Order: sequence, then structure tokens, then C-alpha cells
Amino acid sequence: MYEPKTKATDADVVEFIENTDSPKKREDAFKLLQLFEETSGYPAKMWGPSIIGFGSYHYVYASGHSGNAPLVSFSPRKSKISLYFATGDTEREKLLSKLGKHTSGKACVYINKWDDVDQDVLKALIKQSIAFLQDLYPEK
Repeated sequence: MYEPKTKATDADVVEFIENTDSPKKREDAFKLLQLFEETSGYPAKMWGPSIIGFGSYHYVYASGHSGNAPLVSFSPRKSKISLYFATGDTEREKLLSKLGKHTSGKACVYINKWDDVDQDVLKALIKQSIAFLQDLYPEK
């Protein structure tokens, strides 16, 4: 049986951020923490050893695979800051086009620093991702 690696933990979010190597990344992570908490309405929780998540949802794929994941999350990685938003949402791409300097993969949006992105667009991305996932996977 598949066991997901990224699960909610009781690790301390502030302690994790304080242990971030780069002082600038640490400063940006605290700004993101505040913005994500205020915008999502959910308290921060560690997911696995390095992802700071907000809220959660239970997913079930057509294959039968299921699990829990944060609605939105971020991680201050060594090279870039990873932002995690829902995939499959057409609104995501429209918002990303207005975000500012970033790159993106299937699930991640990568930024170098807080000042590279438009915080209002970031708030809209958080709200849109949460709405999309809650609509796709309603609580039962």
C-alpha cells in the first residue's frame, strides 16, 4: 500500500523558518507565513520536514489512491522558494501571468524572493487554489 511521505506533523513552523540558512529567505518566509495565514484563514502546519501548509483536503483519484494534502503551502528551499497551489485550474495560469518574476512546474511555482512577486496576485492565487480544491474535493 502506498504511504505518502508528506503528512501533517507537530513540528514547530517558526522553529523551522528560524533554521533556514539564508537570512533573506528567513525574512521572506516570515512574510509568506503571515500572508498565507491571513489570506487562507488557516493556521500554519508543517507537512513533512520542509513544507508549511495551510488547511487540508482529502483527495481520492480514479485509481483509488487517496490521501490528505494542504490546500496551499510553501517551502523556503535552498535555491528558491517553492509555492504550492492546485493544479488543473485554468484560473491558476491567468493569475500566474500577473504574478511577477517566477518559474513554474506542474505543481510548484518557484520564486527567488518576496519582492519579485505582486502580493495581491499571490493572495488571489491562494484564494483561488483553496476555492478550486474545496469545490473539487468537498468535505463529506
